[in-house]
Amino acid sequence: MTIAKVDVTRFSLTSSKPFDAVVAMFRSAVGQPDIVEFFRATRATSDFRELERIVSRGLGRTGLMLFAEFDLGDILRRESGRDAPKILRFVVGNPLIMKEMVMHVPDAGSYAPVTVLIDERPDGVHLAYDQMESCLQRYGNAEALAVARDLDAKVTTLLRECAGLTHSDDVRDDGA
Repeated sequence: MTIAKVDVTRFSLTSSKPFDAVVAMFRSAVGQPDIVEFFRATRATSDFRELERIVSRGLGRTGLMLFAEFDLGDILRRESGRDAPKILRFVVGNPLIMKEMVMHVPDAGSYAPVTVLIDERPDGVHLAYDQMESCLQRYGNAEALAVARDLDAKVTTLLRECAGLTHSDDVRDDGA
């Protein structure tokens, strides 16, 4: 048995835009295939080029697709009423990007697809993402880390756009 500590870097920012506007922008940027049909089609083909075509059809403009969405706030609202903050967890990714990481570091499959959390708080709408590069750092594989950095750039650029921020806007590093 092996137990290892994984230090994770969380990218987090706060938007003054309304929750529903942030979520709408996020949803519009990631592909939303019929996931049951998507998995049926990917399992039905043994040809990699056809698999690439199926994946490409499911991707949004960001090169990512939605695998699952969890309304965590729904549970909170059921207990405390409709005034409870909204909180959504999105599982997004790209099977072809995941393949490139898993090829070099099989444990990357524990982290991909990735999770994006969008939630309401008194100071605004928070968008958070645990960066893939930090999850894979301990393995020291340059190829997997390069793919992870590219994925991180895609996701953090998307979150900045959804929040209404540019890359030059300050991102606070709290050292945690």
